[in-house]
Formats: sequence, structure tokens, C-alpha cells
Amino acid sequence: MIDAHIHLDQYPNISEQIERWQEAGITGVVAVSTDLRSSYRTLELKQQFPSFIYAAIGFHPEQPLPSESDWNEWTKLVKQERPLLAAIGEVGLPYYSAEAGAKLPAYQERLAEIAAIAADASLPLALHAVYDRAETALAILRQAGVRHAHFHWLKADPTVVRQIVACGYYISVTPEVCYRERDKQLLSFVPIEQLLLETDGPWPFAGPFAGKPTTPLWLLDSARTVAAQYRRDVEQVKAVTTANAKRLYGKATR
Repeated sequence: MIDAHIHLDQYPNISEQIERWQEAGITGVVAVSTDLRSSYRTLELKQQFPSFIYAAIGFHPEQPLPSESDWNEWTKLVKQERPLLAAIGEVGLPYYSAEAGAKLPAYQERLAEIAAIAADASLPLALHAVYDRAETALAILRQAGVRHAHFHWLKADPTVVRQIVACGYYISVTPEVCYRERDKQLLSFVPIEQLLLETDGPWPFAGPFAGKPTTPLWLLDSARTVAAQYRRDVEQVKAVTTANAKRLYGKATR
């Protein structure tokens, strides 16, 4: 299985963690970045674990916009390290940060620039765009001609979810699907062929995972819940979602 969205650079003892995950059947992770420094770290990890990591670099939208120097350096990094990249991310639009949300038009402009870079580089986008921001982000992607995208941990109106699906984009669920009805209901709008499984680790979770460090091993729990919702065999869900992740993120670098 492949964890389709994880902040790998925020984990301690990464070599030991990866070895443990691999022994349990995790075959890869999509490692996203949050800023310029994080982007460099993700690329370092990609070079250390080339067959396990799908590297994505970007600026998380719930933080201040990057300085002009960081932005210019990052755009050069995309071009210079294109062979190592599987995607651009984590990028998108702010929702939870009031400070960032107050500057929403600037974030929209930046996402449009990023979308154009992704389209030009033939790279998918790993997106943070929830609730009403999802519809705005979708419009920006369409305008830029982005062919491949992943709306991670999506929370959005069913009408918008259907539009995202109609564009051929992917949608993922986190371990919340195991204990939140909202996430289970989302599955009814997403064909399994466009579904990904993620943890967004090390972000913590509640329910049966409360108080435990987030791990890609929880994908197995998510797969069981997803299988019940789709009325599919668990092994089939594992195989299909893994193939989906490879289809989206694997062709850029492998």
C-alpha cells in the first residue's frame, strides 16, 4: 500500500520507521513539503530512499506566503530537480488560518502560478483545499489546464465533489474514515478508481487512534472500512488504491 500524503520530514528516526513500515507491507509514501526548507529535506529523503518515496515540494497554504526570494528559489528548484519529483505539494488555499484567509486573493494568485508551473512541468498537484475553498481551487486548476491533481483529506459539498471526480482528479480519505460518518459518506461520491488512502502524518487522530503516533500502518484500518463501504474485498481495495497512487504519482519519476 502507498500512503498518498504524509509529512515525512516531520518524523523522527525516519530510516527505522521506513524499515518497519516496509516490513508491514507499505510499499511507498508520497512525501509532501510545507516550505522551501521542507522541500529541500524532502528531496534529500528521496535520494536516500529512491524506490520508497514519491517526492512533492511546495508551500502549505495555512502559513504565510513565501518571501520573494524563497519563491524564486523554489521555482528554480522545481526545474533543477524535476527528475526527482512526483508532484508539487502541499499547495492550495487557506481555510483554517484566519491570518492567511484575510489575504485569500493573494493565495489564489499564488495557486494560479503554481498550477501553471505544474501544468508546464507535467506534474500533479497535491492540494489542501477544503469546504468552499475546494470549488475555488477547482476553478483555478481548470483555468490552468491542470490534468492531474489530488484533493487530500477533502471536505466539500457533494456538488463540488462530483465536479472534482468529473475532472478525473483523485480524492483521499484519512484514518478519520474509520470513525467519522462524514468521511464514510464522502466515499459514496468517489469511484474507487479515483480514491487514495493517506494519513497526513504525523497529524494526530481521534477515535481508535487517539493518543497514538500516526503511522502509515493505519492504512490497513482505512482499507477495511473502505472495503465495507464499497462492499469490496479488502485485498481488492488495497490493490486498487495502490494502483491509483502509482498511476497518479508514479509516472512522473518512474
